Amino acid sequence: MNRLLLFVIGILLLTAAEIAKVYFIMPMPGSQEADTIELAYWIHQNIWIIRVLGWLLVGYAAFRLLTAPKRRWHKALVVGLGLVYGAVFYLFNFRLLAEKMFYQPRETVMLDLKASKIPADKVVLGVVVNGQARAYPIQFIGYHHQVRDTVGGEPLMITYCTVCRTGRVFRPLVASKPEEFRLVGMDHFNAMFEDKTTGSWWRQVSGEAIAGPLKGQFLPSLPAEQMTLQAWTERHPETLVLQPDSTFKEQYANMQPYERGKTKGPLTRRDSLSWKPKSWVVGVEHNQVARAYDWNQLVKQKVTHDTLAGTPLVVMVAADSVSFHVWNRTVDGRILHFVPVSPDVVQDQETGSHWNRQGICAEGVLKGKRLEVIPASQEYLHSWETFHPATTRFL
Repeated sequence: MNRLLLFVIGILLLTAAEIAKVYFIMPMPGSQEADTIELAYWIHQNIWIIRVLGWLLVGYAAFRLLTAPKRRWHKALVVGLGLVYGAVFYLFNFRLLAEKMFYQPRETVMLDLKASKIPADKVVLGVVVNGQARAYPIQFIGYHHQVRDTVGGEPLMITYCTVCRTGRVFRPLVASKPEEFRLVGMDHFNAMFEDKTTGSWWRQVSGEAIAGPLKGQFLPSLPAEQMTLQAWTERHPETLVLQPDSTFKEQYANMQPYERGKTKGPLTRRDSLSWKPKSWVVGVEHNQVARAYDWNQLVKQKVTHDTLAGTPLVVMVAADSVSFHVWNRTVDGRILHFVPVSPDVVQDQETGSHWNRQGICAEGVLKGKRLEVIPASQEYLHSWETFHPATTRFL
């Protein structure tokens, strides 16, 4: 085969491999629409074999071309294409990789409310383990994508995907052993982590391994709630709060508009209209049945009643129009119906008792009773419907 043609083919194959390795797992035009995770994983696992074979092919052809007499344009082409490949290699290995764009905090500082510098109106992801409460501002965990912590004596992996608006908490255990994870990319616009031991890829929204030796396994998950720090501390005044890492001041500043849906980027913006791909919804999965509730409608109504998988539930949006709660509205075998009577206070029509935004009856016949929390999350519609294909919409 012509040495020049051999060189060009080798450069094209190498360049295509470097691009494909990143393209399929990063949010590039068209890359997140198809089911290409198996192909992406194969390229990721075999990239060094592809590189070595490609470098040998290109090196052989380049040597013959550079040492051949005359034909200066051949030599110029070799140098030019080599520089192009070098630029692609640098760009797709040191600039566009997820782990080169988002870093974990160098130190995780948790302070109590007296020492904390986090404003009360900040949106946080809250979790309780063995009686210990923690609050993680999404402005911080949204940039980091994962933060490691120990709560109630248990190691936790607090995760957040800004493109899906999904906050999830897992125990970072694989086969009951502690594991380390790195952000490797995305699948269908959802963050993906790679475990250090087996190299399997894990989906953030569900904790499921979707590629690699552990495919089909799940990380143990824990319930978490999203609300303002003020609302969280009303329920858990002893909570500790994640503080900013001074290393990432600029990144946190860029994330500040995100929590209230004021960013302009195509991946993290919010659709103000209902039932659009980037519209906010509250997603509830209960007894293997999923349903999406439009955020605009929830804010307008404040109190929304429904029955899901045979369970009567109520969705309440607080007066701050940020904090939300989903509760089972059955108490002592009686199904309750609620009406707002003042900001953050509702009254059940059955007994006339008053309930606060912690789901606790503060006044009336049912005083002291507590509504059962039903796990729920605020997400972009496209995320909820992608990962819950059988979901219905509350209309």
